Amino acid sequence: MVRLFLSPPPSCISGDRDGVKERLTLLEKLESILWSAMVSGGRNEARLWLCNTISSIHSITPREQCELFIELLRLKKSKHDVAAQLLQMIFENRPSKVGSIIAKKCCMLEKFFEGHPRRIMDWFDHFATVGESGHKKGARALSKFAFMNRDTCWEELEWKGRHGQSPAVVATKPHYFHDLDVLQTVENFLQYVRDFWSSEELAESVKDGEILKIDRKYFIDKFLYLMYEENLEEAWMIIEEFIMDEQFSFLCQHLLVIVDDSRMLTFLKSVSKFIHINAQCKELKYSSCWLENLLSTCSGSVSVDEFILLNAVISHGRQLLHLLIDEEHENEKEKLEMLLMNGLNFSDTDHWDLLKECMKMEKQIAIKWIGLQSWVIHYHLAQECKTQKSCESLFSGNGISFRRADKFCLLQSNETFKEHSLEIDEEEMARRHHNRRNKDKKRRKKKHNNANENTDELLEFEQLNSLHDWKLGGRTWLLTTNNYSCAWHIADLPEHLSKHCFSTWMKWVLSKW
Repeated sequence: MVRLFLSPPPSCISGDRDGVKERLTLLEKLESILWSAMVSGGRNEARLWLCNTISSIHSITPREQCELFIELLRLKKSKHDVAAQLLQMIFENRPSKVGSIIAKKCCMLEKFFEGHPRRIMDWFDHFATVGESGHKKGARALSKFAFMNRDTCWEELEWKGRHGQSPAVVATKPHYFHDLDVLQTVENFLQYVRDFWSSEELAESVKDGEILKIDRKYFIDKFLYLMYEENLEEAWMIIEEFIMDEQFSFLCQHLLVIVDDSRMLTFLKSVSKFIHINAQCKELKYSSCWLENLLSTCSGSVSVDEFILLNAVISHGRQLLHLLIDEEHENEKEKLEMLLMNGLNFSDTDHWDLLKECMKMEKQIAIKWIGLQSWVIHYHLAQECKTQKSCESLFSGNGISFRRADKFCLLQSNETFKEHSLEIDEEEMARRHHNRRNKDKKRRKKKHNNANENTDELLEFEQLNSLHDWKLGGRTWLLTTNNYSCAWHIADLPEHLSKHCFSTWMKWVLSKW
C-alpha cells in the first residue's frame, strides 16, 4: 500500500542524516531522468504547462497586468512576435479600434492599393445590383465621393459599356454602378484624384476595420512601424485598452507561449512585484499558489528550467507520466521503473526528517524536493489504484474517510426517492438484463406504450448503464481530502492525492519557515 504521509509529524523528529541523504540521492536521480525525457522532446510541452500555471495566477489586477504586458512589449525582441501576435488578436476581436486609426492614415491606404489589383477588387468591387439595398465597403465610398465631386472626378470613372453614364442617370439608377470598370477606375483615382484618399467617405468606409481581412500581415507591419518607429500614442492606447479588457489567463496563454526563455524570466520577475500572498495562497488553495509563494520571495534566483521542472512535477504530474511512458522515451521509462522499484521503503519518520531538512534549504530547492517526492507518490498511485478494493484500502490505510459517490435514485410510486447502492452481484445484474430484453421484445410488438411503462424502461436502462460503468472501473468517491466537495473518479485519484500530499507537506514547511 502507498503511504501518503498525511498524519501530523511526530513530536520529536529524529533528524536521521543518513536516511535523508539516501532519499535526496534518489530524488536527484529522479530529477535527472525527468529532465532527460523533457530535453529529448518534451521541453516545449512542459514549457506550455508552465504558461498554463502562470495564467492561473489570480491576484493580478487589470492595471497590473497592463503594466506587465506593456513592459514585455517594450522589449526589443518582442516587436516581431509578441506585438505581432497581440495585434493579430486585436484585429480579430476589436477591429473597429484599429479601423479608427487607419481612417486617419490616407498614405497607408494609398500604398495599400497601389499596384495591387486583388486588393482593389476585394475592397471596391461591391456595387449593388438590381434589388440590392445599397453599395458596400469601398464601393459605397467611391460612389458617394464621385457624386459629391462629380464636376472634378466623374470623368475618371471607367465604364465597361460603349459609353459612360452621366451623374443624373446613375442617381436614378444606382445599379448602373455595377457596370463600372472597378480596377481601372480606382487606378485612375490613385493617379489623378488624390483627394479621395483623404476623404471622409473613404475614412467612414474603413472605420469598422473590415478592411483588415484583406491583408492582415500588411496592416500588422504598418502598426508595428507606428508603435516602434513613430511611437504613436494612439496605437499604444489601443494596445493598453485591449490588455486591460482581457483576462490575464487569456493573455498568458496566447503571448507567453511565443517568448524565449530570457523574456519569460523577465516576465516572471515582473510578476513577482505584484504577488499578494493572502490567507488562501498560504493555504495553497489554488493550483498556482506554490508558484506565487516562490515568486514572492526568490524569483530572481530561479532559472526557467527550474520553473519548468517544478511546474511539471507539482501541477502536471499526470501529463509528465504520460510523457515518460511514450515509446520515444523507453530508455527513461526503464530507468524510472528501476529507480522507483523500492521507492516506497520510506517510514513516517524518514519522511518528516526529509521535510525538516527542507526547512534549512533555499525555498526553491525545498519546493523541488517536496514536489519530486509528491510525484513519486503519483507514480506509485498510478500503478496501484486499479480496482475499487485497492483504492478503498488506500483510503483506509492513510486515514482518508470516504463515501461512495456512484449511487442512483429510483422514483417510487409514492413520489419519494429511495437510494440504492450499486453493490449488486454479477448474477443479479445478468438476471435484470435478461428480464429487460424479454420486456423489450414484448413492448416492440405493441403499437403504443403508456407513460408509466416508458418511465420504468428509462429508469431501468439508466440503472444498467450505471452498473456497466461500475464494472468498467467507473467507481467514484467523495473524500475528506477536499471536504467531500466533489466526486473523484478512479482515473483521477493519483493526481488528486499526490497534489493533496504536496499541499499538506508544503503547508507544514511554510509554517515553519
